[in-house]
Amino acid sequence: MILSFIVFIIFSNIALITDVLDLFDQVVPISGIAFVVFIFFNIVPSFRRFPRKKDKRIQRGVVLLTGFLVTCISDVIALTAYLIVFCGISGQRDYWNEAVIAEIIIAVIAGNIIFWNGITRVYLSSKQLGMKWRLIGILCGMIPIAHLIALGKIISITSREYKEEDARYKLNQSRKADQICKTKYPILMVHGVFFRDFKFFNYWGRIPEDLIENGATVYYGDQQSAASVDECAKELAVKIRKIVEETHCGKVNIIAHSKGGLDSRCAISKYGCAPYVASLTTINTPHRGCQFADYLLNKAPQGLKDAVAGKYNAALRKAGDKDPNFIEAVTDLTHSACMAFNEECPDSPDVYYQSVGSNSVSALGGRFPLNLSYHFVKYFDGPNDGLVSTPSMKWGDSFTFVTPRKRRGITHGDMIDLNRENIDGFDVRETYVKLVSDLREKGF
Repeated sequence: MILSFIVFIIFSNIALITDVLDLFDQVVPISGIAFVVFIFFNIVPSFRRFPRKKDKRIQRGVVLLTGFLVTCISDVIALTAYLIVFCGISGQRDYWNEAVIAEIIIAVIAGNIIFWNGITRVYLSSKQLGMKWRLIGILCGMIPIAHLIALGKIISITSREYKEEDARYKLNQSRKADQICKTKYPILMVHGVFFRDFKFFNYWGRIPEDLIENGATVYYGDQQSAASVDECAKELAVKIRKIVEETHCGKVNIIAHSKGGLDSRCAISKYGCAPYVASLTTINTPHRGCQFADYLLNKAPQGLKDAVAGKYNAALRKAGDKDPNFIEAVTDLTHSACMAFNEECPDSPDVYYQSVGSNSVSALGGRFPLNLSYHFVKYFDGPNDGLVSTPSMKWGDSFTFVTPRKRRGITHGDMIDLNRENIDGFDVRETYVKLVSDLREKGF
């Protein structure tokens, strides 16, 4: 990396260097050689090895962007010193001589090559930048001072990203032989409302990959995204029996998020899946419903409800739902509906139940649109993750409350790695690795 910076600095200041050394008449052939070396270091700005190409691309992008800043600073210092010492104090050269003009041209060309090379790499490879910092980078690109601040933040985010991802990879490799997530029964991951388990967009983010890396066998619920709890439970019951019959595994361990927890409980209690389920771990599931949902359904005009439901149903039908019903799905999440559901679907004594929950600490702690609903849910239900109140999440033999070290809060979407975001003090992938390894320790 340091070698790259030296090459960038030398090339961008080649005109001044050759002039000071009285070699300016040879600047063209010297620049040609320097340009070849400069281009090589733009292609390979770092010789550091990474097992994964994505991490390597991000790291090299960070080196280039840092090199751009270093080069800009060095160019300003070199040109200022040249103008003061050689053109001012000594008077040996004119202020606007050939060397100065060549220096400015070469510096601008070199800076653009380094910058666009680096920013393209990080924009195409980084997941942590998100749309926010990509847009800020674009909008601030032509604003003096602001563009340097934005670039500094982009470098900070992406630098941290490749370091954390590399450390994560090495951690999984170091314990791969231990297979700490190799449970007796396979894992069935059940999604929540308004989502499906797509191959090109995994509802569970980076979590399944880490579980599999550590020995887990993972399946997905793949039930409809906007159907009643009862309808989704029927589909899950078929899925569970299919897994058991095809793999002869005997049972499954279910990990279910949000409404998926209710779907799973219904499949176990109402549709005969208790003999085929060893454990159910619910993640931020509204076991006691959401009073905010009661309020919305009771107060919203029928015309508005029909219009919203129509748009959702049309979109979800295109996404793969056979017969989506937005109103039924939302109604089953109300406080009143969940109270009736809890009476109708008692827990099976043959299944181990546990729950996990989290909460936001402010509306600013989450991503859109959960930051909008946070205050409404807080007013009706109390502390919440943007959608579900913390008391409503508690179910089963044990409840684990997840919270980061800093006052960032963990939202409903954070708990399934929906935004693929690295959060200070909260490693969502390691949280699930620990959950599954604990199931293994319990004999499941």
